[in-house]
Amino acid sequence: MTGGLLASIRSPEDLKALPSDRLPALAAEIRSLIIETVSRTGGHLAPNLGVVELSIALHRVFQSPRDRIIWDVGHQTYTHKLLTGRLDRFHTLRQEGGLSGFPRRDESPHDVFETGHSSTSISAALGIAEARDIKGEDFEVVAVIGDGALTGGQAFEALNNAGDRKTDLIVVLNDNELSYGPTVGGLASYLARLRTHPAYSRVRHGLETFVQRIPLVGPPLHQLGRRLKGGVKYLVLPGMLFEELGLTYLGPVDGHNIPLLEEVLRQGRRIKGPVLVHVLTKKGKGFPPAEADPDRFHGTGPFDVATGESREPGAGFRGPSTSVNGPSQPATYTQVFGESLLRLGERDERVVAITAAMASSTGVAAFARRFPDRWFDVGICEQHAVTFAAGLAVEGFRPVVAIYSTFLQRAYDQILHDVCLQGLPVTFALDRSGLVGADGPTHHGVYDLAYLRMMPGMTVMAPRDENELGHMLLTAVSLGRPAAVRYPRGLGSGRTPPEELRELPVGKAEVLREGGDVAIVAIGSMVEPSLAAARKLERLGIRATVVNARFAAPVDDELLGMLADDIGAIVTVEEHVASGGFGAAVAEALTDSRRRLGPGGVRLRRLALPPDPVQHGKVECLLARFGLDAEGIARAAVEVVEAREGAAEGPVVRRV
Repeated sequence: MTGGLLASIRSPEDLKALPSDRLPALAAEIRSLIIETVSRTGGHLAPNLGVVELSIALHRVFQSPRDRIIWDVGHQTYTHKLLTGRLDRFHTLRQEGGLSGFPRRDESPHDVFETGHSSTSISAALGIAEARDIKGEDFEVVAVIGDGALTGGQAFEALNNAGDRKTDLIVVLNDNELSYGPTVGGLASYLARLRTHPAYSRVRHGLETFVQRIPLVGPPLHQLGRRLKGGVKYLVLPGMLFEELGLTYLGPVDGHNIPLLEEVLRQGRRIKGPVLVHVLTKKGKGFPPAEADPDRFHGTGPFDVATGESREPGAGFRGPSTSVNGPSQPATYTQVFGESLLRLGERDERVVAITAAMASSTGVAAFARRFPDRWFDVGICEQHAVTFAAGLAVEGFRPVVAIYSTFLQRAYDQILHDVCLQGLPVTFALDRSGLVGADGPTHHGVYDLAYLRMMPGMTVMAPRDENELGHMLLTAVSLGRPAAVRYPRGLGSGRTPPEELRELPVGKAEVLREGGDVAIVAIGSMVEPSLAAARKLERLGIRATVVNARFAAPVDDELLGMLADDIGAIVTVEEHVASGGFGAAVAEALTDSRRRLGPGGVRLRRLALPPDPVQHGKVECLLARFGLDAEGIARAAVEVVEAREGAAEGPVVRRV
C-alpha cells in the first residue's frame, strides 16, 4: 500500500497537520494495512487493531520523541511504527533483518524503551520521569498498559511508588478485557464495575464543586470527605482504587473516539502529579474474525484475509494449542503436553494445573475443562504462580506450572526460595524453549537450562520428540521433588503416541547410534539434527556415536566418562546459550572426574547459541547461522576429529 493518507505521514508532525475529519479514514487505512501485512508475516493482530485510534490520539497530543511514550509488552505498537516513519519498511515486519514486532531502541528514537514482557511500562516511565526532574528538563512521560498487564505485581508496585512520589506522569490503561485470554482476578471485576460508570469524572468534579460552594461549611466538609475512608465519595466514585494510590483518575473513555481521546489526554497533561486515563477499546476491532475470537488472533501465523483461516495449520503463532491441525499435520508439542497432562490428571487426583493468563496457549485448556476445580489461572503473575504452586505442594498436591520459558525467568527467586529450598514437588512445563523465531530476543527461551540446572534438587529434562515429552512429564510428576521439562514451540515429529506413559531413569541418557570416532551428545530439539549429522559423517568415513542426553540436571556422568575414555572426542549440542547450559554441564562433569580437556586429553566442542541476543528470524535460518543444523553439527564434528587426529598423526582434511 503506497498511496492514501498514510503515505503522507512521515512523522507525528505530519499527523498533527491532518484535519480531524480525515482521521477516521486514516484509522481505516491503518487497519487495512495491518491486516494485510500480518496475514503474510504473522504477528500480534487483535491487540494492534484495538489501539489504532488510541495511537493516533497519543501522537497528536504528545510530541514524540521529545515526549516519551512507553508501550507495555509491545504487542500493540504497529500503528505507532506506521506513524513514526516506518511505513516503507512495514512489509518486513517480523522478518529476518526487518522491523521488530516489538519496540526496539535501535530501530527508532520513537521507541523509548524495549518491552516484550508485561507489567514493566509504569516502572520504566516513572524512572524516566524522575530522571527528567533531576536534570531539570521539561517533557511528558506516558505509559500505555493493558488491563491484563495491570494484573502483574510490578505494575502495582510502580503505581504505588508513583503515587507516593507525586511525579508528573500519565498512565493510559488500555482496557479491552483480554490479554492472552479473558483477564482474571479481582482487578478484572473492579475494571468491569468502572466500565459501568462512564460519568465518573463528571460526578466527581460536580460533587466536589457542589460541596466546596456551600457557604461557611463547604471547604471543611470537602476536606473531611477527602479524609473519611467510609465517606459517601467511596460509594459513588468507582475510580478510588487508583485515587487512593495517589493517581488522578480520568475515564472511562471510548478508546475509538479520537476527538474524545485527545480531549481527555490534554486534560491529563494539565493535571499535576500522576494521572491514570482509563480507555475502553475492542480487541480485534475492524476484522470480524479477530473480533469474534480475539484470543486466537492475539498472535497468529499467516492467514487468509477473506476467511481468517490459518495458512500454516498447526504451526500457529501464540494461537490456541487445541486447534485442529488437519489430517496430514502432526500434533504440536503444546498439544501433546496438554493431552499428557490430561492423562496424568485422570490417573492421579493430586495433579493440578496452573497457568499465568495463557490456558489455551500453554495447552492447559483441555485439563481445565475436564477438571475445573483442579486448574488455576492466576493472571499475568508468574511469581505468584510459582509460590502459589508451592503452597499447593505443601498440602500434598502435585502442581504442574505451565509457562513459556521466557516468562518463567520472572519467577527466578520464587523457584529457588519457595520451591527448591523446600524440596517441593512442583513441575515446571516450559513451553517455547529454545528459539521462537519472529518474536525475537525478548521471547527466545534460551536461558532456562542455565537458571534451572543450578537450582538445588532440581531435575531438568528436554525431550527429543513429542512422545518423550509425555514420558518426561510423568517422570517429573512422580519424582516427589522439583522438576522442569523444557520443550520447543511448533510441530512434533508425527510419531505414533505411546499407549502408556512410562517413567524414565533419572539422569540416564540414551545411546541412539554407536561409532568410535566422535560422540555427539545432544539434548532436546538438537537430537534429530545430530542424527542427520551422523549420517553425513558416515559418508565421510567418520563413525559417530549419537546420544540423546535427556537430562541437563543431573547429567549422565557414567556415560560421559565412558565416551571420554573410549572415544576421546565429544561434541555437545543444545538450543540454548553456551554459558551455563548443557555443554557447560558436560564440561563440569568431565573436569570434576579429573579428566583433562583439550590437547592431550578429551577434545570437547560445545555447540550452542552465542552470548549476544539472537534477533528475530525463521528458526531454521537462525539455527543454520549458528551451526546448529545437521551441516553445522557435522562440520564441528569433523573439526574435532581432525584436531585429535592432527595432534597424533598430522593434519587430515575432510569437507562436509
